[in-house]
Amino acid sequence: MGKRSRQRQKNQTAGRDSRDNAVRLGWGAGYADIVKENKLFEHYYKEQGLVPDGEFEHFMEAMREPLPATIRITGYKSHAKEILHCLKDKYFKDILELEIDGQTIEAPQPLSWYPDEQAWHTNMSRKIIRKSPLLEKFHQFLVSETESGNISRQEAVSMIPPLLLKIEPHHKVKSLRSMWHLLNLSSFFEFLYHPEGFVIANDVDNKRCYLLVHQAKRLNSPCIMVVNHDASCIPTLNINVDGKKGILFYDRILCDVPCSGDGTMRKNIDVWKKWTTSNSLHLHGLQLRIAVRGVEQLAVGGRMVYSTCSLNPIEDEAVIASLLEKSEGALELADCTADLPGLKWMPGVTSWKLMTKEGQWYSDWSEVPSSRHTQIRPTMFPPKDPEKLISMQLERCMRILPHHQNTGGFFVAVLVKKAPMPWNKRYPKVFPHPFPLPPSGEGDSKEQEKPPASKKMRLFGYKEDPFVFLTEEDPVFTTIQSFYDLSPDFPKLNVLTRTHEGKKRHLYMVSKELRNVLLNNSERIKVINTGVKVWSRNSDGEEFGCAFRLAQEGIYTLQPYIRSRIIRVSVEDIKVLLTQENPFLSKLQDDAHAQAKKICMGSIVLKYIPNPDNPAEPQCPIQLCGWRGKTSIRAFVPRNERFHYLRMLGVEVFREKQGLGQKRKDEGEAGMEKDTEEANAGENEENCN
Repeated sequence: MGKRSRQRQKNQTAGRDSRDNAVRLGWGAGYADIVKENKLFEHYYKEQGLVPDGEFEHFMEAMREPLPATIRITGYKSHAKEILHCLKDKYFKDILELEIDGQTIEAPQPLSWYPDEQAWHTNMSRKIIRKSPLLEKFHQFLVSETESGNISRQEAVSMIPPLLLKIEPHHKVKSLRSMWHLLNLSSFFEFLYHPEGFVIANDVDNKRCYLLVHQAKRLNSPCIMVVNHDASCIPTLNINVDGKKGILFYDRILCDVPCSGDGTMRKNIDVWKKWTTSNSLHLHGLQLRIAVRGVEQLAVGGRMVYSTCSLNPIEDEAVIASLLEKSEGALELADCTADLPGLKWMPGVTSWKLMTKEGQWYSDWSEVPSSRHTQIRPTMFPPKDPEKLISMQLERCMRILPHHQNTGGFFVAVLVKKAPMPWNKRYPKVFPHPFPLPPSGEGDSKEQEKPPASKKMRLFGYKEDPFVFLTEEDPVFTTIQSFYDLSPDFPKLNVLTRTHEGKKRHLYMVSKELRNVLLNNSERIKVINTGVKVWSRNSDGEEFGCAFRLAQEGIYTLQPYIRSRIIRVSVEDIKVLLTQENPFLSKLQDDAHAQAKKICMGSIVLKYIPNPDNPAEPQCPIQLCGWRGKTSIRAFVPRNERFHYLRMLGVEVFREKQGLGQKRKDEGEAGMEKDTEEANAGENEENCN
């Protein structure tokens, strides 16, 4: 990897690291020894005039205050409603009357601009949480539900971009640098199982890609792919369209670029001492190249949301203005005035200045000495032509100031593509860069007339296991088909494994469209992960008729195709299955018990269907993987998912601290062992019919 490549990767990871480090800090944590002062920062933003008259002191006061923690309910709509009901009726009610050290605790409040009360914020700190068992229960709930992917803890302003994307079920979506924003959008889940829609999430940092994979796995969707590329030159992908080779264009693109991060000062305290105007000058070119690559791959009629956690116009309006100017009318800013009622934001500006770290101001490119032409570029300044500036409608950009609604600082702009980019029209088979970097010491060079030679893609990081699709005739389907009585429309061609040789350990499913992408781009992209696990090899399974048991991760994807080995269970049955390790079949209620007796040993689906006439019970479907033994039955569900479903059923789940809690834990483990011994002792009492 060359010096420029290493620096580019460093730049791309640095901007968002500031945001993610802060997320890991959690509830109100901070560095007390860092002085929240930066005179250069104050001087710079006073001169730029981004803060309304008379509000600058309030702006700075807010920047010095800890950022409220924000929780966001994710998941399918029916599940999201149940979680909201649990939060409001079980946890928030208890907090309302709570006093700690004579101080009344302020209960979490919904964000006024986020739909359906799906996002809440609170000022509670870790210190306060430790002092109250009630708050400790709330905290454990948040941690557990976050691990299960049902709740996400992330800054409020980061919720804005996906709302403005306006995703529909059939859309092909690309996230140029991360998937954090998308993970927190409840409506995003509506298309996670749509046969045409998918998300390709990218990160330049190989290690961070594995964090993305961890986040994506919480969604249990066959429609997500994680790739590892430099976002400024991510490859154009090919797809098969009616038997012919075509180019993949995306309906929606989330362009979350690396930035200086001065909007994150409330949570990322390091920014106070590290901030300088040089940061934005170094990042502007990369931001512009990433944005250009995004609009090149955007479908005509599609939307791209450009966002930064910086307030600096050099990283914000300057990038958008340059993009609009070079697009020659192919792009326009969308009017988002009515999209988020309740959100306070400042319109984008049409005038800004540039300052060096030495304090030298420049209002126009003509003022910049030639010695600085490699650091300062013409695209960093506002357009000179007044008519062109008016036509850009930069006021449609949105800048969120921290003191207006107690948030972080943020910038977002929505671009709509009206026509192909002009350089794509001139050179349809290649993608010359419309913003070439100048040679060292050279002035404002003219744009190249011919496209530069394409470079061979270089891949770094860990070598990934292959993605090997099965054929319809693969022998593995013989027993699976008969054992689970798969419906004729089951898409066998969408099933893959991660090995060319030896026994297949796990089987995964991807959507039809992602299969198309994988098959046509195996040499063009570095895929880190895709698909959802639907079956896992079970060494004991072969003697029962099938070597593969169902995987909980893929049960919601797979179950619609399964026509046998399904036991319909009640709320009481689920409680038994999730609180006891190996309960006897006789512990199930009569209906479920009778169904279980008719099924032979092996992997099963435990299915709960809500009863609309009984609103006291969960009103969302629940599907669990299980195993039918000789006389016993068990659910194969990860711990945090168990806790999630039990909470939905009204069962208190709380792990107390060492002492009494440890004693109860030991008693519980002993009880589980006893249940297992009883189940094993009675193995011959009851067999399947």
